[in-house]
Order: sequence, then C-alpha cells, then structure tokens
Amino acid sequence: MFERLNETVLRYEEVTQLINEPSTAEDSGRFMELMKEQSKLFPVVEAFKAYKKNEQELQEAEMMIDEESDPELKSLAREELAEAKRKQPELEKALKLMLIPKDEADDRNVVVEIRAGAGGEEAALFAASLYRMYVRYAENHGFSVETTDAEDTGIGGLKYVSFMINGMGAYSKLKFESGVHRVQRVPQTESGGRIHTSTVTVAIMPEATEVEVNIDPNECRIDVFRASGNGGQCVNTTDSAVRLTHLPTGIVISCQDEKSQIKNKAKAFKVLRAKLYELEREKAHEAEASLRKSQVGTGDRSEKIRTYNFPQSRLTDHRINLTIYSLDKVMDGELDPVIDALSAEDQARKLAGLEDQ
Repeated sequence: MFERLNETVLRYEEVTQLINEPSTAEDSGRFMELMKEQSKLFPVVEAFKAYKKNEQELQEAEMMIDEESDPELKSLAREELAEAKRKQPELEKALKLMLIPKDEADDRNVVVEIRAGAGGEEAALFAASLYRMYVRYAENHGFSVETTDAEDTGIGGLKYVSFMINGMGAYSKLKFESGVHRVQRVPQTESGGRIHTSTVTVAIMPEATEVEVNIDPNECRIDVFRASGNGGQCVNTTDSAVRLTHLPTGIVISCQDEKSQIKNKAKAFKVLRAKLYELEREKAHEAEASLRKSQVGTGDRSEKIRTYNFPQSRLTDHRINLTIYSLDKVMDGELDPVIDALSAEDQARKLAGLEDQ
C-alpha cells in the first residue's frame, strides 16, 4: 500500500511541475487533462501527508516518554501518544478507501428500466409503485427525472417504464438497484384477501457519451408512429413517437414522451448508448471475475435482490441480510438507509480485497 502511495506522491509532483511549464498552457486539452489528474491525486496526497505527520508525532511522543525525566512532560507525551494512536487506524482506513479503484460511472446520470415480471396485473401495479418510489427518491436528492417510454395497463399498473435520472452521482446511488424485486402483499385486484407473490425486474445503466459509444447511423432503423397514452396537446395527433432499432444487437428503444420527434429521437439514442455501454461493462466485469466477487451485486437482472413484504411492513435485502420495518417510508422514496447499507458493505468487501493483495 505504501509503495503505491509513494508512487502517487511522485506522480502528483510530476503533474504539478508539468502544469507550471509554459508549453503546457499552449495546449488547452493537455492542460485540462493534467488539471483533472491533479485534482484527483490531491486528496490522496493530503491524506498520506496527514498519516505520515501523525506517525511522526506518535514516534516523537514515544521517544519523549523514554527520554524525558520531567513528570509533567512525560504526562503530556502520554496524552499525545494516546491521541496519535487513536487517530492512526482512522487515517489508515481513509487512505485504503482512497486506493480502492473508483467506478468511472459513479458520477453519471442513469437510465432506469422497470419491467413487470411474474404476477400479472399485480406485478404491473408494483412496477408502478417502484417507479413512483424512484421518482420520489430522485426528487429528494435534487435529481431530475425524464420518462422516455411507458406501457400502462389501464388500471394504474405499468408493464414497462423507461426513464432517466439526471444528477451528479446518480449512478453511485442507484447502481445496486439492478435485479429482481419481489413483492408479497394482498393485491388490489384480489377480494379474497390472500397474499400473492409477484416480481418486477429493475435495470440501472449509466449514461454514456457519444465519444465512448459511437453508433453508426447505418446500423440503425428509425420508425415513427403516433404516440399513445393520455393524450395532451399534439401528443396523439402527430407522428412524434420514435422507435429506434439497433440492427447488430437487436436492441429496440421506443420514446414517445416528448411532443417533438427530434427530441424523442435524441432521447432514444441516449438510452441506446447507455445499453451498449452497459453491455461493454458487463463483458469487462465477466473478464475480471475477482472484481465481480468483491461487489455486492450490480447489473445481474436475474438476481433476486430484495423482498417487499407489505403485511409485515418489512423490506429485506438478501445480498447483505438487511431487514427494516418501515416499508411505507421506503415506498415514499426514503431509500437512503438501504442504499447507504449496500454502499458500506460494498466498500468493506473491496477494502478486504485490498488488504488480501
């Protein structure tokens, strides 16, 4: 670990020197790249300095206790030693956390897809409930939401809904939500009062840029059609909806939320880029089996991750054996206790993996 930290300090000093060279200022692209790298390295360098300073204070306190004859100075040195020893594990942990490779997608917007699974109409009703839960969570965190496509059942359920959550760090917050969500409750459509079990699939994908995912227009087919839904000005009267088919992969994206065909087309391409980017990420993760083992679980749509038991007001996340009894608050968008616990567990596993290296 300390070898890597020393290398980081040397690289920080090298980058700082390069930034200050007159020739660097002439190349704006390189200048911005170096500035970005410097800002990324700076917190690690500062944390390492704090660790080394505390280590030095610890050694000086031990030396003073051994060599000092004055009782008051010895007592003061013991206090300083105790404080330095208390801080040392915290500073070391902070350093290890900084050395954990950061997911490059953490700061990005996300594309969310929710699909009703087993359970018929009840699954569709729960899909609508999850959609509302994520929208409220996004609003609570100052994120914006753009719905791209939805297929409703006519009685409040959703067979399918696709939407974007825009905001710094949206992916880092929601990346553990991918998987199968199971609900146990008495359906609204059930008069006998029997508890049914239904499932809904959630997929979370980070948004990708045009530079990262270059889509060849010749490999896409674009169809336009009249939007369906609740109507509204121009929505059901013009061919504004767009269906985008990526021929090499067979991925089909529909977007009908906007009144403008151009805007719907732009949104459809955003979703397609996210899907293609996620496919590449999944391939990379499969190639790095050790990385997958160190994760709580992201991206596997077949993994049953969570159960929502309404009769007991209980939510259980099966990946980390977390159970909480405030389901009404969770469904109202208060997901932080669950998301924070998942993030903490993921961080702990990665720290353990770092220590094993």
